[in-house]
Amino acid sequence: MGIFGRNNDHDGVRRFRMRTKLASIGDDFWIEDQDGERAYKVDGKAMRIRETFILEDSGGREVAKIQERKLSVRDKIAIERDGESVATVRKALIGFRDRFSIDVKGGAELKARGDFIDREYEIERDGDVVAEVSQKWFRIRNTYGVQVRAGEDEALMLAIVVAIGLVSDED
Repeated sequence: MGIFGRNNDHDGVRRFRMRTKLASIGDDFWIEDQDGERAYKVDGKAMRIRETFILEDSGGREVAKIQERKLSVRDKIAIERDGESVATVRKALIGFRDRFSIDVKGGAELKARGDFIDREYEIERDGDVVAEVSQKWFRIRNTYGVQVRAGEDEALMLAIVVAIGLVSDED
């Protein structure tokens, strides 16, 4: 049992439901909250040579831009807000296991470890789990859950999960 438990009460933890296969460029999909309400929209924009997704809140306000950078030696995904970079997600192969490091501007580095293809992983800061991702919480095909610890920037955590999904789906 993770730090969030598996109960359905509202304990300050925000829970979200996402799709396993991200939208293609030009497609949109909604991220629903624990009550089944549309909380965020992922908008697949067709822009230049990069894959770009815009994360909008339920009111249509852009809260993050998720943009793949393929021209570098290592794949990385930039997450921006208001034109400023707020985080960079990088995939690293350690032995036979994948992991991701997430550099957060003005904050401590995050690490994601686990099974990314099957959407069973955790995001940690200094050894503390700040978000969990799991398909096991749903019986619906192609669906998985994201739990974000109270006090965390949920839009940033969801943008990180989208970025990890982009890289994992390509593999």
